[in-house]
Amino acid sequence: MNPVTITQKPDQPQPESLFKQAHGLFYHTYTTREIIFGAALILCLTPLMSPPLALLLGLIMAQFVGHPFLRLNNKLTHWLLQASVVGLGFGMNVHSAVQAGKEGVLFTVASIAGTLTVGILLGKWLKIDRITAHLIAAGTAICGGSAIAALSPVIKAEEKQLSVSLGTVFMLNSVALIVFPLIGQWLHLTPAQFGLWCALAIHDTSSVVGAAAKFGPEALQLATTVKLARALWIIPVALGTAALFKTGKGKITIPYFIGLFILAMVAHTYLPVVEPVAQVLVHLAHIGLTLTLFLIGAGLSVSVIRAVGWKPMVQGIVLWILISVVSLYAILHLG
Repeated sequence: MNPVTITQKPDQPQPESLFKQAHGLFYHTYTTREIIFGAALILCLTPLMSPPLALLLGLIMAQFVGHPFLRLNNKLTHWLLQASVVGLGFGMNVHSAVQAGKEGVLFTVASIAGTLTVGILLGKWLKIDRITAHLIAAGTAICGGSAIAALSPVIKAEEKQLSVSLGTVFMLNSVALIVFPLIGQWLHLTPAQFGLWCALAIHDTSSVVGAAAKFGPEALQLATTVKLARALWIIPVALGTAALFKTGKGKITIPYFIGLFILAMVAHTYLPVVEPVAQVLVHLAHIGLTLTLFLIGAGLSVSVIRAVGWKPMVQGIVLWILISVVSLYAILHLG
C-alpha cells in the first residue's frame, strides 16, 4: 500500500506541534493500512459497535487489511481485558455475586474435571503432541487464553505449541460470541440460564462477557462472576500439571485482576460515594471490551488459522461441543 505522509511545517512552536514532537510523531509516516486500522479502532469507541460486531470487524481487517501493530496485540488485549473486567465490577453487587458463585460451583468443578480428562484422552487418540493437547484441554476447561498463558511456563511449552493452542481457542471464541446468543434466543433461555451457560461453555472471559451482555445485566453479572471464580482454578490445575509432567512447580501466573474485580464490587456495594464514578467506569469497561474483541479478531489472520492444523482444531471443536451440550443439558434439567 502507498504510504501517506502527514507532516507539519515547524514555523511556530504551536502547542500541537510540541505535543507531536514530544511523542515522536512530528514527521511520522503513516501507511494507508495504519490509517484504516486507526479508523476502525475509533469506530469501536462509538455506540454503533457492539462486541460481536467489533469481533467481526477485526476478522475482516485481519483477512483484507492486516494488523499493522501485531507485535503489540497480545499484551494490549491482555491488559485491556483485565482493566475492562475490573471496570465491570463497579456495576455488580457482592450479595448477588456470592449467590451466583454458589449456584455455579458444582457445574464448574464437574465441567473442569470432565473436560480435562476427555481432552487429554482425545489428544492421545488424535496423536497430538502431549503439551499442545494439554494446553487446549486446559484452555477449554478453565478460561481460554488466560489458562494457556498461565500453564505454558509450568509445562515448558515451546512457541509453536503455545501459538497453536491459543489459535484454536481464539477461533472457537469468535464463533461462540456469535452463535451462543442465537441459540439462547432460539431455546428461550432465561438470563440466569444463559449467563451460567456462557460461563461454563465459552473459553475466554472477553467472549463470555460479550455474549452474556446481549441477554441483559442479570446474565452479565452471573456470567462474569462464575467465569472469574472458574479462573481461580488455574492455580490447582497448574500444580496438578506440574506433577503430571514432572516439571516441578515452575512459575504459576496468578490472575491478580480478579482481586481488583472483587474490590470493585465491594466498593460499589458498600460505598455509595463511588456511585457517580462507577457508572462512568462501567461504561468505559464496555468500550474496553469492544476494543478487546476487535483486537482479538484482527489478530486471527489466515497464517494464524493455517498454523493451527486440523488435528488440534478437531480436538478443540469436539471438546467445545461436548462441554456446551452437557452443560446446557445440566442447566435445563438439573439446575
